[in-house]
Amino acid sequence: MKKLFLISILLLSGILSAKTAIRLPSVFGNNMVLQQNADVNVWGWADKGRTITVEPSWTQQKYTATADVSGRWSLKIQTPAASYDVRSIKASDGESRLDLENVLVGEVWLCLGQSNMEMPVKGFKNQPVEGGNETIFRSGNKNIRFITVQRASELEPRDDFKGEWEEARPETVKEFSATGYYYGRLLNEMLDVPVGLILASWGGSWIESWMSREALSDFKEIQLPRRVEDIKEKNRTPTALYNGMIHPVKGYAIRGGIMYHGESNYDRADKYSGLFQRFVKETRKIWGQGDFPFYYCQIAPYDNPPGERGDFNSAFLREAQYKSASVIPNAGMVVLMDIGEEFCIHPRKKRVAGERLAMLALAKTYGMTGYACESPVFKEMEIVDSKAILSFDKAPMWLASCNKELKNFEIAGDDRIFYPAKAEIKRSKVEVSSEKVRNPVAVRYAFKDFVAGDLFGTEGLPVSSFRTDSWNE
Repeated sequence: MKKLFLISILLLSGILSAKTAIRLPSVFGNNMVLQQNADVNVWGWADKGRTITVEPSWTQQKYTATADVSGRWSLKIQTPAASYDVRSIKASDGESRLDLENVLVGEVWLCLGQSNMEMPVKGFKNQPVEGGNETIFRSGNKNIRFITVQRASELEPRDDFKGEWEEARPETVKEFSATGYYYGRLLNEMLDVPVGLILASWGGSWIESWMSREALSDFKEIQLPRRVEDIKEKNRTPTALYNGMIHPVKGYAIRGGIMYHGESNYDRADKYSGLFQRFVKETRKIWGQGDFPFYYCQIAPYDNPPGERGDFNSAFLREAQYKSASVIPNAGMVVLMDIGEEFCIHPRKKRVAGERLAMLALAKTYGMTGYACESPVFKEMEIVDSKAILSFDKAPMWLASCNKELKNFEIAGDDRIFYPAKAEIKRSKVEVSSEKVRNPVAVRYAFKDFVAGDLFGTEGLPVSSFRTDSWNE
């Protein structure tokens, strides 16, 4: 018995005196991509007071930091210009060491949203991605890497998640975001540099769930959870997804962000613009990289069925996104009026969404020229006799309807009753009229839940639904 007692004491002493091996969060790992030409944040945990040394293979310089009382440490390392050279990083606390292998330096983008960002290249059940199987078949590319943040809905901010960086190949691409993959693939093709994608998405999520307590502090009508029991809907509880899925990766050096979101907020469109603008502002703030580029998809048309909260027209949500594009600095929106599906909220044409986002980034962030990347935008209305003359910006090659009759315009007078209108393209303007409206005061284009957009720039980019009035009906 005495021997057993002594053995127990020795084992307990060993446990109490055991040292914590140096540890990095999952966002740092084998196969990762680091942002080029940047002071990249690196952080992790070790025993308090330990000196941490980080040695990148591309330089003789050693970077050091000291673990604080909680064991947390952080430092910055300078990355070189992008290349396909395979790199490595060593991190040590003097007793234990971590080796990160197969590291590339290139362009890193954060991919956020709900189910249309989450939808993998293989599709959802009974909801395929157009050309998805062919994309998967041809997807092998060791210079495109991605990591998916595991779903997590939390009351308090998490420091880590389960996940690992993967190289693009059929087995991994089929499970990754189609919108994100098509975006990254075109960047890799056109920039000829490695591309890294960090995916944080959850179908059906509200924008409020992706926002921190600080970001929501001015929105008094939003109830923040105080206990775990307050998280009744994991993807629709304010702050819960920020805590579980954004906080663990915040500060990982990126070039910018892309987002496909909004469908689940369609019944509160009047609040969305303010929330979305604050979301972008606060996300940039916590990353500490200034106003990094942020591009997003306007939701595609879809026939939303009436729900518990009533019957709503999602054109108002598209309008909120449309208005945000003009006030958020260093941002842009792609229009998807031509790929919506009446009875499916997940458009099959994910390549269109991803590549339009990429064309926007390639022009506005990377400086490529010679092509159109933004849809024509309604500018103003002038009434001449009984016609409404609409003019547009960003239509240098004028407007087009692909030789089809424009069927999505409506016009109203003082009675606020909208009638189907005759619309004719006149170069970069549209003339709208109706025999039933002699004195027009307002025009709407494609301002319905579901509609197949029929107004385009000559370059092929669709015009967003819009209205000239501010009526609530």
